[in-house]
Amino acid sequence: MAFTDLLDALGGVGRFQLVSTALLLLPCSLLACHNFLQNFTAAVPPHHCQSPANHSAAAVYGSGAWLRATVPLDPLGVPEPCRRFTRPQWALLSPNASVHRAATEGCKDGWVYDHSVFPSTIVTEWDLVCEARTLRDLAQSVYMAGVLAGAAVFGSLADRLGRKAPLVWSYLQLAVSGAATAYFSSFGTYCFCRFLMGMTFSGIILNSLSLVVEWMPTRGRTVAGILLGYSFTSGQLILAGVAYLIRPWRWLQFAVSVPFLVSFLYSWWLPESSRWLLLHGKSQVALKNLRKVAAMNGRKEEGERLTKEVVNSYIQSEFATGRPSNSVLDLFRTPAIRKVTCCLMVVWFCNSLAYYGLAMDLQKFGLSVYLVQVLFGVIDIPAMLVATASMIYVGRRATVASFLILAGLMVISNMFVPEDMQSLRTAQAALGKGCLASSFICVYLFTGELYPTEIRQMGMGFASVNARLGGLAAPLLTMLGEFSAILPPVGFGVPSILAGLAVCFLAETRDVPLVETIDAMERRVKERLSRKDAEEKVEEVSLQQPGVSPLKETI
Repeated sequence: MAFTDLLDALGGVGRFQLVSTALLLLPCSLLACHNFLQNFTAAVPPHHCQSPANHSAAAVYGSGAWLRATVPLDPLGVPEPCRRFTRPQWALLSPNASVHRAATEGCKDGWVYDHSVFPSTIVTEWDLVCEARTLRDLAQSVYMAGVLAGAAVFGSLADRLGRKAPLVWSYLQLAVSGAATAYFSSFGTYCFCRFLMGMTFSGIILNSLSLVVEWMPTRGRTVAGILLGYSFTSGQLILAGVAYLIRPWRWLQFAVSVPFLVSFLYSWWLPESSRWLLLHGKSQVALKNLRKVAAMNGRKEEGERLTKEVVNSYIQSEFATGRPSNSVLDLFRTPAIRKVTCCLMVVWFCNSLAYYGLAMDLQKFGLSVYLVQVLFGVIDIPAMLVATASMIYVGRRATVASFLILAGLMVISNMFVPEDMQSLRTAQAALGKGCLASSFICVYLFTGELYPTEIRQMGMGFASVNARLGGLAAPLLTMLGEFSAILPPVGFGVPSILAGLAVCFLAETRDVPLVETIDAMERRVKERLSRKDAEEKVEEVSLQQPGVSPLKETI
């Protein structure tokens, strides 16, 4: 009997599963705020060079005329953001006047920013424009590097220390480092704190999903996994609303960080995964947790009748050869695991590359950043509804592959839309991003189901590392647009299609119990292959002897 049968006997999808899932997914919505926070805290408002100090001339001519005489206009008639005239060009104050080859220079006296939409951002505070504009992207890259480091660190720690301890620590680290980011006044400290915040992203998202999946019976896993996607989408909508109400970047940073202290406090109530406890020989603690779950689900008598022998009877066949995993090499040691890992490396990297390429710089669409953020979040809702129904009735493999291929086609086709049709380009990009967000959440659940319990966190952590590499590569690929406009859409679209094809090599996990050990997974694959070979032989015999009906077996 499988461990999921034990969960069914203790109430199935009961009150405990509902409450714990809600408490785990609520912080994930706020986590999305941090992922896209720099769309607002690092927004670049309209700006131009500070004119040379000449108060008497500014008083005589007025600030508008003084600006016209000291700052050149770009082809759109807007003041140049990074150049000014070396000397005032008074001839420009005359109607229809123009000057040719007037000498210009950089902004030696600083910049003047338009504070009407964004009262303050890290760009206006540290002048991250013109020659220093790459520092803005550097700050986001540092955050993604933190996410990468967190995936490697917390993925391994969770298999050694359990799911709960790294999760509790991540809540505290995010609250403290987020508040510190809003407090300190140097750009270097800001980047360091953002790195620490990025590390917690993987610690929270991976361990939350594992606790949800490992405490959920088979029939509830799909809905529970897709709820993670909805929480992430709701976080994007929450961010748009909070950022609209709280414009100064420091207060916005503080507002989305402090609530994690609440998550840190109530997370002590969450029980450790009994699957992990049993695998590591902590049967007494696992039994205690199972009895609490049974009592909360209204099955107290069933819980009291549990003993270590009864629990072991449910998992003996799967845990008999189980052992704690201590090396990432376990992800490549056996043929079945190696195939899963190699395919997932491609899927996670390409999915993340395309997703963050579309979602991390909303100002490039030329519309209000608040509007684009809401549009991107709203589109995710129907996309995930379709993904949920598809995963339940069709399966994981077909759903993830279809959404990735569709997203790639959307991104590629976007480059054929004229640039002056900005609304259409934005809507099409939003649809592509919705497909990528849905596939991202599906592949989180899919990955958790593909890997056995003893290496599930290490596998998800390793897969997440590849996703973070894709997130790091996305800004670099965007920069190639300065050389050719077709490179970014092709660079984001083609890998997405390749990832969809890679998914086709993975096994379907819909309504299949979780595997607990590597050996159990290898046995399952061998049994599946042997049954497939037997069916092929029967079909071959039936073709040679038309009167014999082939025997069909259910795999």
